[in-house]
Amino acid sequence: FIPMASRRGGVSLPDKLSNNSSSILTKISRSSIVTRNKEAADDAAFITKKLLRSIGKAAWITGTTFLVLVVPLIVEIDCEQQLNDLELQQANLLGTPAPK
Repeated sequence: FIPMASRRGGVSLPDKLSNNSSSILTKISRSSIVTRNKEAADDAAFITKKLLRSIGKAAWITGTTFLVLVVPLIVEIDCEQQLNDLELQQANLLGTPAPK
């Protein structure tokens, strides 16, 4: 145990609040406005958590679908374009008309 007098820096608070200030804090914390605000904050946090979870699921589905369907299509289109370029280059070297 470290006595209060030996502590350095900071602000030391009294060990116990006086009865008057304690009862005021109790009345304020139990008031209907504070209670309703706490409930509203809890509801907002719950809705935000569900919304973020739903957005995460949607992002996962979108990203996975893109990888499974769109990326192979892009690779195939690129391979087809390279094949067409190669045929055109060979046709130019041989002096024959390019296939269409």
